[in-house]
Amino acid sequence: MLRNLFSKSPAAAETEPGSGVPEPAESRSFTVGWLLSTEQASIIWDTPRPVRVESQSNEPKSVGQCPSVLDFDRRHFVINCPIDVHLRLNMTGGTMDITNVLADKSPIRPEALQRWIVFQPKSEWRHPQRPVLQMLTSYVFVSDDPLYINQYPPIFHYTADRRPGIQISGRFPIDIWPRSLQWAFEWHDTSKDLILKRGEPLFYVRFEGPDPSAPVRLIEAKKTPELESYMASISGVSEIVGQTYSLFKTARERRPAKLLLPKE
Repeated sequence: MLRNLFSKSPAAAETEPGSGVPEPAESRSFTVGWLLSTEQASIIWDTPRPVRVESQSNEPKSVGQCPSVLDFDRRHFVINCPIDVHLRLNMTGGTMDITNVLADKSPIRPEALQRWIVFQPKSEWRHPQRPVLQMLTSYVFVSDDPLYINQYPPIFHYTADRRPGIQISGRFPIDIWPRSLQWAFEWHDTSKDLILKRGEPLFYVRFEGPDPSAPVRLIEAKKTPELESYMASISGVSEIVGQTYSLFKTARERRPAKLLLPKE
């Protein structure tokens, strides 16, 4: 006999109020600190903020007021682009020429741009016709809680100048691996220009821990001597070791008990 689809299951009945089964305790929050790895020109980096998609409707049942949507958005933090870039790529005869279309009108000098935007060697690309470039940022995220950082493309913000490729995303544990984030881009359609504008979202970050329902509190972190020393111990290891994940066990053993302190 088929069970009535609208009847309450035994499991559901046991968790009803007054059944004697304790309700789950309220989730604790996790704290994440952000800081800039260098003070030089640090004023160009905006403070990371929760994603907020503007809504023109105050209707309680509208998309902009949906609790599920709001909870999803606020768990993502936006990192804005610090510079204006308009790059054009020419791949002919096995060579690759990069042109800054803004030329003399560009606010960033050519020698500075070469330090900001770096192309990986072709042997390190995932596809021989899709160049990979990187922008090293100054953002470092750290936590004393066991948290992973996830780096995403800015999927909630619409821009008319769509990027001609995809962002290479990644994740790693910030409690044992506080390092400067990189923005990596795989250029798929090399016939189209790559346009980045200062102040527009460059990428998002989201944090995951042992309790997916727990909220994350983002604070500005203090660059303590202990944190600087620990960051120095993991800096540059990717140029020496091929698989940095193999170093996580050692990093956890050598990690100071406290790395995150709020900036005064």
